[in-house]
Amino acid sequence: MSQPYDPNHPQHWPGYLAGPGYAFASEPPPPPRRSHKRGLILTGAVALAAGAAAGGLIGTLNRVPAGTATATSKTVLSASQIAERVDPALVDIVSADGYQQATSAGTGIVLTSNGEVLTNNHVIEGATSIKVTDVGNGRTYAATVVGYDASDDVAVIQLQNASGLTTASLGDSSSVNTGDSVVALGNAGGKGGTPSAAAGTVTGLNQSITASDELAGTSEQLTDLIQTNAGIQPGDSGGSLVNAHGQVIGVDTAASSGYQFQGQSGQSGQTQAFAIPINKAMAIVRQIEAGTTSASVHIGATAFLGLQVAGQDSGGPEGFGGQGGTSGVTVAGTVSGSPAATAGLVQGDVITAVDGQSVSSAVDIPRALVKHHPGDSISITWLDQSGQSHTATLTLATGPAA
Repeated sequence: MSQPYDPNHPQHWPGYLAGPGYAFASEPPPPPRRSHKRGLILTGAVALAAGAAAGGLIGTLNRVPAGTATATSKTVLSASQIAERVDPALVDIVSADGYQQATSAGTGIVLTSNGEVLTNNHVIEGATSIKVTDVGNGRTYAATVVGYDASDDVAVIQLQNASGLTTASLGDSSSVNTGDSVVALGNAGGKGGTPSAAAGTVTGLNQSITASDELAGTSEQLTDLIQTNAGIQPGDSGGSLVNAHGQVIGVDTAASSGYQFQGQSGQSGQTQAFAIPINKAMAIVRQIEAGTTSASVHIGATAFLGLQVAGQDSGGPEGFGGQGGTSGVTVAGTVSGSPAATAGLVQGDVITAVDGQSVSSAVDIPRALVKHHPGDSISITWLDQSGQSHTATLTLATGPAA
């Protein structure tokens, strides 16, 4: 990450405001606009893989004929051959967070010729606008979020007015074995241009990790991951992990040196990277395509409260009306004109329930909003700084991607 996490800096949270950007700007950002590498840090030091260089420009992209990224299930390919076949079915994603004046960059995998793209949720999290450059044809498109599953870090976006794009050749992640050769491809460093290619092997299956975002102070539990020693970097998030035959078997998601997962510890400098199995990712994609909302899958525009909170787990201050150790989420601020501001929430208030669900951590708030959409009415309960309890019914607005 290009900047350290500051626990004293109010962060914007998915579902009601937005997480900060994590990567690279498509244009040099004017001060005080910030540009970050998009990535997660696994507990112990493993990082989500979206990346960037502030002020960098997307380079000249390879142009190849439209079609399907050709792959064979029989011929073993070199890393350069794999890159030649897989690159045209990748996109560079630049997400802008208009609230925090920040941009982030990552990668996406083209699923349909008209521009349906698979990526990580953390690549588009908090985006108020998304620009996507297709590696296959070099063109840049505006994109909208079709849906996402924040708990499994999967998102689907749709490029506007796209056609004739080269689509990825998908493999079968259930057939992956430890020791298999793989290549991770993506927008390493958020620099754009020709995707990077990092060769390695599968070093573990069905792995579970805790991935945290230094800048937002958030963390998430990811399970059933493919582990590899391929050198995934910030910016690669949402890119392809492919087998020796050029077939996508995973979605690049997290990496670091000095890692910790499932109670194990690695040596400093040892590369450990993780990818979501493509079978799992595509099952979520099909649910999103079908428009099926669940406890974790959100379809369409994100509902917006307009809250800022001070940290991930913000218990209320002690002494509220004699209620020592009040559990809740402390408000760091609200967006002017937002539903939260209109309801009268102010800095220092402690939110205790959203939509009838008790909240004790900031991540509980977007979870409560997953099933909701702009225009829905929900209740919110909070304690003011004198300990007085309030409950209001709010109409959710349209906000950035969760």
